[in-house]
Order: sequence, then structure tokens, then C-alpha cells
Amino acid sequence: MTTGKTLLALALSALLPASAAWAANNDTLVYCSEASPESFNPQIASSGPTFVASSQTLYNRLINFDPVKNTPIPSLATDWTISPDGLTYTFTLRQDVKFNSNKFFTPTRDFNADDVIFSVLRQKDSDHPYHKVSQGNYEYFNDVGLDKLIKSVKKIDDYHVQFVLSEPNSAFLADWGMDFASILSAEYADAMMKKGTPENVDNWPIGTGPYVLQQYKADSQIRYLANPNYWTARCRRST
Repeated sequence: MTTGKTLLALALSALLPASAAWAANNDTLVYCSEASPESFNPQIASSGPTFVASSQTLYNRLINFDPVKNTPIPSLATDWTISPDGLTYTFTLRQDVKFNSNKFFTPTRDFNADDVIFSVLRQKDSDHPYHKVSQGNYEYFNDVGLDKLIKSVKKIDDYHVQFVLSEPNSAFLADWGMDFASILSAEYADAMMKKGTPENVDNWPIGTGPYVLQQYKADSQIRYLANPNYWTARCRRST
């Protein structure tokens, strides 16, 4: 194996240049990355290899971007409204979205507003119990100004979250489609904090994305399995 390369066993060809990937068999794709991920939590990362290995593989965000028009389209949020003064954004969240399991934790509930609140406040609130976990440095969140722009975020009910901004900002909606805006499981975080192992949230991720982390060997190999409960597959079947 080439030194310094990380093999990603993925069936995720849309993310990969054709010259860098080859089919090992009918249902496996092998891809050579230029580096190992910094973490499996894109909130505390800043490198392309980390985003490919984590946010684009294991997680979802509130919105996606239309691949042709590059405009916001639904993802974990199915809809959103913006107040006339541009200060209040209310997101309607997708229902029946499941988090995957791992060797440390099996979720007991589906994705809901608590996960959005956790994913925002971990980055924004310096007093949040997870803010300093894994030496948290929320570079992208702060660089785009969300630490100051978000005046408050609250759960209206399980499937509605409301943000109030300190001033209107035309880029605010698009920010929620960026890698650092990946949504993590609040339930998993609570369980790991109680066990005294909060770093597991960043090292052994639980997400709602198309793949599940199976194995990781630093500077050598990452293996993923397809997520059997991936919500977009269910959406396609129902349309």
C-alpha cells in the first residue's frame, strides 16, 4: 500500500475523480486519499480529506445544494421560512430519519430538533459541555461569523427549530449546507458524556448519512458499510 495514503472503501463515486478510484468488485469502490482525516467530526476540522471521510459520507446537513443551479434544496430540513426583516429563520425538519448505530451506542429515537440544537450550540457556546471536547476549534463556524450572527437558537417542537440573528445576512441559509454544519446525534453525545468518553462522538461517529464507519486504521485504511436505513433511499422508493 502506498505510504501516506488512506484507502476509502466507498460506493460514493459522485465524490471521487474517476482517475483516483477503481472497482474492487461489483459493490466496492476503493479510493486513495492524500491524507488521513483529522477527525470524523467535520465541525472541528478544516481539511478536504476530513470532509470527504466524514461530512460527505457519514452525515447530512439541514440543506443541500442543487447540483446545477447551486441553490439551497431540502435535506434534513424539508422547508424553511424567513421573517420579513430577515432576522428569524424557522426550519421544518424531516421526520422518520434514523441515526446509525455503532459498537458504543444504539439510538432509541429518530433525528429531531434536539440534534440541531446540540450541533449548533456545541460550536457556538463556549460553556457548552462539548465545546472543548477533542480540543474543539470551530474554525469554519467562527470564520463565517455564525458565533456572533446567531443571537439565539431554540426548539419550537421536535420538528421545528428557530434561529434569531443579530442582523440580516444573505449567506445564512447557505451556511447550513456546508461541511461544518453536519448534524450530530445529541442522544449519543449525552450517553458518551455520562460514560466519561465524550471523544467517542468525534472518533466513532453516528450520523444519518449514506454510510456507516466500520473500521479505521490511521494512515492506512477506512472501511464503510452502506447505511441500510438511509432516509433518501426511502424517499426515492415512496415517490
